[in-house]
Amino acid sequence: MGIMNYAPSALANMFKPPVTTTYPLEPAEYPERSRGHIEIEIDQCIGCGLCVRACPCSTLSVDKLKGTWTIDRFDCIVCGYCVEKCPKNCLYVKQGYQEPGADKSPFTYTKSPEQLAKEEEQRKAIAAKAAAAKKAKEEAEKKKAEEAAKADSADKPVEAKPVETKPAE
Repeated sequence: MGIMNYAPSALANMFKPPVTTTYPLEPAEYPERSRGHIEIEIDQCIGCGLCVRACPCSTLSVDKLKGTWTIDRFDCIVCGYCVEKCPKNCLYVKQGYQEPGADKSPFTYTKSPEQLAKEEEQRKAIAAKAAAAKKAKEEAEKKKAEEAAKADSADKPVEAKPVETKPAE
């Protein structure tokens, strides 16, 4: 008797369009409010760490010198605070699901070698400029101290030293 209950439904579905999608051939449509996952355009990142401070789950880490940005996707709740706080707008929430992986380790993005070399040159230029400014400041302070010493010596009365005379023989 179970097959007779199913027969009307099966016959009706033969004349209706398919309900399923052709996913591999057409891109999937995600619900409007689906969260997706966090992505970054790493070469635009300045490594300020504001995203790390804004993350309530502590899933992010940034290493400015190595040029790396790491996210632990299994701890991330995709709240979007990091995206809001990013001053360079290099973080964004990508619709859809992340690619599955064999392990649950954090994912690390690394800047390109060209970008790392460019940033290293900028750091060296800033350090050289700061060193030159510090040296100029020290020289100005030294010159000011010398001028103050000259002014102090000019204001003081010259003390007369007693002249020794030899007794007459």
